[in-house]
Amino acid sequence: MQGAKIVSDMAPDKTREIALPHHKEEVSHIAVDIGGSLAKVVYITKDAEGGSRFNFRRFETKDIDQCIAFLSLLCKRYNESCQAERPAMCVMATGGGAFKYYDQFRAELGVEVVREDEMECLIVGLDFFITEIPDEVFTYSECEPMKFCRPQPNIYPYLKLCNIGSGVSMIKVSGPEQYERIGGSSLGGGTLWGLMSILTDAKTFDVPEMLEVSRTGDNMAVDMSVGDIYGTNYDKIGLKSTTIASTFGKVFQKKLTRQHDSIHDFQSRFRPEDIGKSLLYAISNNIGQIAYLQARIHELETIYFGGTYIRGHPATMHTLSYAIRFWSGGTKKAYFLRHEGYLGAVGAFLKHQPRNWGRRCANMTNGFTGKPQPIK
Repeated sequence: MQGAKIVSDMAPDKTREIALPHHKEEVSHIAVDIGGSLAKVVYITKDAEGGSRFNFRRFETKDIDQCIAFLSLLCKRYNESCQAERPAMCVMATGGGAFKYYDQFRAELGVEVVREDEMECLIVGLDFFITEIPDEVFTYSECEPMKFCRPQPNIYPYLKLCNIGSGVSMIKVSGPEQYERIGGSSLGGGTLWGLMSILTDAKTFDVPEMLEVSRTGDNMAVDMSVGDIYGTNYDKIGLKSTTIASTFGKVFQKKLTRQHDSIHDFQSRFRPEDIGKSLLYAISNNIGQIAYLQARIHELETIYFGGTYIRGHPATMHTLSYAIRFWSGGTKKAYFLRHEGYLGAVGAFLKHQPRNWGRRCANMTNGFTGKPQPIK
């Protein structure tokens, strides 16, 4: 994987491809990670310089037929360019949808479909990104939005992945093939999207519309703060006046004042962007606190956040980072990835690994210790 790098000349709203300049072998498989909300596809193409590129696409799971049509197109292209004695195309599938849609995939694609364990694929994908791809892992703060960390071969034995999709899974990894799910939460991305669909006008999941709704919001229009209760900071226990004391705590105070008021009239008193910001903070703060508590219980130093919930959204990353810093007293950091939503799909792809793909093979057989080192 020497020379692998993230491609910079792409539209900001697109998931950036990864250039593999020294990979010239033919690849006879594609991978898909089908979750409760999104299906993520990873595949390899040749580039103009003679190397290859990792490509990334996603579809809403409710539109699984569109995903299958895209996979069918990739299979057709491979078969049309097929040379003699080349391996047949196969699809590596992971996530819950790998089981739910297995028969449909086989029937409509007409190729072998290999199902892989979801948790194992997440770890293999994360291992690949943090050891092989420069400028992939970063920490986030408002004063330094992207502080990149150098790829590290020394990532074990303490590694924690908090994967946030429709729900949340938290995984402790002690070595290349030693991992366990240590906790999780049903309050995840699906909760945010569902509540925002009900309480705001944002209806689209795969477009950043919902996140945009929250971008300009003021959560203090609906949330109750420590300052609202005490009038100032609560210094004795270290709470600033701006700390959220009760999510949506101000809403119940604004009761229906007239008998002819309807629910719609009541809801119209609150701006969608304020509601969106409150929901985003509530879900993200909850995930951050649970992640910290799990890390503390299991004595883990490094916390990676992945999954399509994050989407590179500044407010989301800021909230998760703040939660880890706050609850750990500044002793721990949250680490993010630029391809955070594709860990499982990349892991499934690598389970059917092409030859000469570098350090991952060594890492899968030798344990190491360490954690990411920020680039100064």
